[in-house]
Amino acid sequence: MAMRVVLFLTLFTGLCVTDSQVMDTPSCSCVSRNLALGATAVQSSTYSGAGAQHAVEGNRDSDARHGSCSHTNADRDPWWRVDLGKVYEVTRVSITNRGDYGPERINGAQIRVGNSLENNGNNNELAATVVSISAGVTKTFKFNPIKGRYVNIIIPGRNEYLTLCEVEVFAEKYTSTYTCVPRNLALGATAVQSSTAGGAGAERAVDGNRDSDATHGSCSHTNADRDPWWRVDLGKAYGVTRVSITNRGDGSTLRINGAQIRVGNSLYNNGNNNEFAATVVSIPDGITKTFTFNPINGRYVNIYIPGRNEYLNLCEVEVFADKVE
Repeated sequence: MAMRVVLFLTLFTGLCVTDSQVMDTPSCSCVSRNLALGATAVQSSTYSGAGAQHAVEGNRDSDARHGSCSHTNADRDPWWRVDLGKVYEVTRVSITNRGDYGPERINGAQIRVGNSLENNGNNNELAATVVSISAGVTKTFKFNPIKGRYVNIIIPGRNEYLTLCEVEVFAEKYTSTYTCVPRNLALGATAVQSSTAGGAGAERAVDGNRDSDATHGSCSHTNADRDPWWRVDLGKAYGVTRVSITNRGDGSTLRINGAQIRVGNSLYNNGNNNEFAATVVSIPDGITKTFTFNPINGRYVNIYIPGRNEYLNLCEVEVFADKVE
């Protein structure tokens, strides 16, 4: 009887865990829950309003000028700490480094986990040391489980600025630390585009990386084509209801203006004649914007700029269908 109740909830609320296992459902993917997301964070000092909370807001945008990174002053032994609210057996921490300036500042940082607030938590057990993280990259540090409520990042032994564009914390032992998220149907799917500039192929826009600096190699890029287009093949038809696009953040932001999102099953005119879903009026630098519309049945999703010669840059395209059979 208990299992039947759990399965009922899974079907009708999108839960992805039972009392004995972790599993995906057709409409969602079961992923480790980021325990730091939205939790209380503090740091040794705050530079120019870039508070500790910016590093746990769920936005990996690595350009600190966009307001999504924490930032201390040039403190002696600068530190940042998140309170998970209760004790977990923490097994990994992901850090997104600043991408627009000074990526080497993070070098030598320590990740510490524990339950003590002595020395602001910086005396808790050492979990890992950050040798380096490339500009704008998210790097994951895995270690044997450490019990703790607090996760600290500290740079010991020097005066330094500590900038963190996102910190994610995971504990994978219990089903309660997993969550169901809508499944991105485009992730890893086959993608093509009207042309390719500088080796920036269409597949880069479905690699699961929203890094908006095209120089880091995670954005697609066409030549200055007449009516440039990009297309992803979902493998079968879905009732698509929303598409998220991450715009380039390191320049040329306006290129995306006027792009159309089209969904359908035809490859006539490379799929650009399929049903119109939405128009991209604009997307700010490095921002991910979601376009929601009534369900359109289709296997192919196109991003298409009609009526002009233009470069089409896409740093990530995510496709969702709220009801997946």
